[in-house]
Amino acid sequence: MDLRKLKTLIDLVAESGIAELEITEGEGKVRIVKFSQQQQPVLYAPAPAAPAAAATPAAAVAPAEVQPEGHLVKAPMVGTFYRAPNPGASPFVEVGQSVKEGEPICIIEAMKLLNEIEADKAGVIKEILVESGEPVEYGQPLFVIG
Repeated sequence: MDLRKLKTLIDLVAESGIAELEITEGEGKVRIVKFSQQQQPVLYAPAPAAPAAAATPAAAVAPAEVQPEGHLVKAPMVGTFYRAPNPGASPFVEVGQSVKEGEPICIIEAMKLLNEIEADKAGVIKEILVESGEPVEYGQPLFVIG
């Protein structure tokens, strides 16, 4: 594939709403993935430090972190989180859907390998904590199963 065609494809992905494009042409294969440069707020930040002794009692009470109730499915590796097997497909799971232990619930791409992540507990998906296409860290919570 020539460089002009490749540049055109990169521009197409950058300007469109698609997150990923894969093209096979003869023996060649090109995959372009758009990553968001925006930093998402951290869901599990450490609690703020204790206020000084001179603070009033009302100021001393910090709001408690909201911990999701249920079983957390955590990322087993560092990579890019995807809710669907490919860009045009429907997601593996939705909030409110029942899952069985061992059922695929997402994909994490690491070093160009797509790794299916399976539910490690049966239950109902209560919450999806990561958006498709976002980078994830090892041990980061992905789903809440109730």
